[in-house]
Amino acid sequence: MRFVAVTACPTGVAHTFMAAEKLQQTAEALGHQMKVETQGAIGVENALSAEDIAQADGVIIAADKEIDKARFVGNRVLVTGVADGIHKAAELIERVQAAPPYAGSGQPAAPSGAKDRGAVYKALMNGVSFMIPFVVTGGLMIAVSLSLGGKPDPAGGLVIPAGSFWSSINQIGAVGFMLMVPILSGYIAYAIADRPGLAPGMIVGWIANTGAFYHSKVGAGFIGAIVTGFLVGYLVLWIKTWPVPKQVKAIMPIIVIPIIATTVVGLAFVYFLGSPIAGVFGALTGWLSGLQGGQAALLGVVLGLMIGFDMGGPVNKTAFLFGAGLIASGNLTVMGICAAAIPVPPLALGLATIVRKKLFGAEERDLGYAALFMGLFGITEGAIPFAAADPLRVIPANMIGAGVAGAIAGIGGVGDAVPHGGPIVALLGAVSQVGWFTLAVLAGVVMTCVITVTLKSMAQAKADGRPALAEEPAREPVLAAVAAGAASSAVLASCAVSAGDRPAPAKKVLRLLDYVSADTISLSLDASDKRGAIDELADLLDRSGRVADRDGLVRAVLAREEQMSTGLGNELAIPHGKTDAMRQAAVAFSRRADGIDWSSLDGSAAKLFFLIAVPTSAAGNEHLEILAMLSRRLMNADWRARLRAAGSKDEILAILGEVHG
Repeated sequence: MRFVAVTACPTGVAHTFMAAEKLQQTAEALGHQMKVETQGAIGVENALSAEDIAQADGVIIAADKEIDKARFVGNRVLVTGVADGIHKAAELIERVQAAPPYAGSGQPAAPSGAKDRGAVYKALMNGVSFMIPFVVTGGLMIAVSLSLGGKPDPAGGLVIPAGSFWSSINQIGAVGFMLMVPILSGYIAYAIADRPGLAPGMIVGWIANTGAFYHSKVGAGFIGAIVTGFLVGYLVLWIKTWPVPKQVKAIMPIIVIPIIATTVVGLAFVYFLGSPIAGVFGALTGWLSGLQGGQAALLGVVLGLMIGFDMGGPVNKTAFLFGAGLIASGNLTVMGICAAAIPVPPLALGLATIVRKKLFGAEERDLGYAALFMGLFGITEGAIPFAAADPLRVIPANMIGAGVAGAIAGIGGVGDAVPHGGPIVALLGAVSQVGWFTLAVLAGVVMTCVITVTLKSMAQAKADGRPALAEEPAREPVLAAVAAGAASSAVLASCAVSAGDRPAPAKKVLRLLDYVSADTISLSLDASDKRGAIDELADLLDRSGRVADRDGLVRAVLAREEQMSTGLGNELAIPHGKTDAMRQAAVAFSRRADGIDWSSLDGSAAKLFFLIAVPTSAAGNEHLEILAMLSRRLMNADWRARLRAAGSKDEILAILGEVHG
């Protein structure tokens, strides 16, 4: 089948392209064709043509900003968040095949727009996405004009001589800040109500930012923009439902709706809402400006924890919006805190893969270099693969390190004139108190790196029975055998390091057939859930005579599943356990055509199952030898297809006989 997709995230950097890559890889793995258009910070790439759309069996929109759907009228359209494109690609491809055709005029058969799940967040992020270039442009121009054209002022700070070249640059930059609030308001309204909401959203957003309209010394800032954007959006959405004569319908979106919405919300803001909201915003900015010492450190800790928690997700973006929205009001400290926390997770995890290489597999070490690069450019998402592979250790380490960086930046009064983070903003001259900024980032990176290495070393030491930070014996990580996508690799990595599975040097396993036989194979599972499947696979091993305690084996395998699912994605599950219930190492294999939910990272149901069980005395190396041997073959889509299609146990045995060390 042929599919097309559009991916976009609010900042248009990492998630946009991660979702595109995952959707395309998953489609190819399932035997489909897919073309993905990315709407990132650098513009639209790989744009879908009219022919692409006409030939498509379905359209997937994985975006956290509003995407114009007019060109998809008549196609099956599925609208979801960009994170689903990364983590649920297979599920989206399946769901879009059953989605009703998009009817146009803001009424898709699949939920979208204001009726979409998470519509408030999506509308807010749509406004942020369009706002960012204005703040970046304005902030950098102001920062450059001050650093190059400013003269020391006896009262403190820098002053640009009136009428100078740098004064003109400064004034142009200030226009970017003036436009920030109406742009935010307008594109929130646009995300909710489409084009009829854009003009009134921007006009009322300008009113919100201009205190003179409602007799206030300060405007309502980004809080006012959010309020006006949602008020206009939902008012326009309601007006669009009015029954009107056919003769009037044509002029509704270009004359009637914009005038009514602008008048109603504009007057409401001037006479009722403007002063109280401006008062709240003024009190907030005044309080933030007065923060010093412990209060600034506490704010830094909170924002840092949010930045490090989901690395580009909704919590991270909430902290980011708070900092970015305050820039235009002249408060650069909140964004300065965020800027110091943003690069900590990727820089720290990249550093950890260098200083303690043997705690990470070959693929993770490669990802470490990419994470370092992304951290330098303020892309927190570079830490996501590590967090996906080992969330219970990596996420707390990220949060603590980012919190430390935020606290130090708050104490040092670090300011950032652009809504971005990382060393790159300091190099561009947008950061004040560069020394404190550098100290904050370094302290956060070191803290996260140390915690990550310590936690991983403790887990490995518990498995190997040696001191936590002792020098590790040389060994080949099981991930070196994996040549698959990041999702499968991440889960397989957890199989290797989270449950004490690290091997000690031993003789190499030569053949899978040393562990599997006709007695340990079934052509199809009867069970429809994970627990039932594990029971059936354990029964197969029990019949082989290699199991001393069948119930003990099941308990060991279920205990391993509680630590982290052994669903690898790509329709694979490899439950495993080490226990005294086993007399000898053994492997059971079975299938189920309609799959079983195994909580796989990529969201796919498992259809091929290998249960690996080894006695405790052999767990030091035999378990991982089998995993490594299997992994080389399981990442081959053709080999998996042959297993699914095999018609007899003998045929399956012949296919499994190809697996050797």
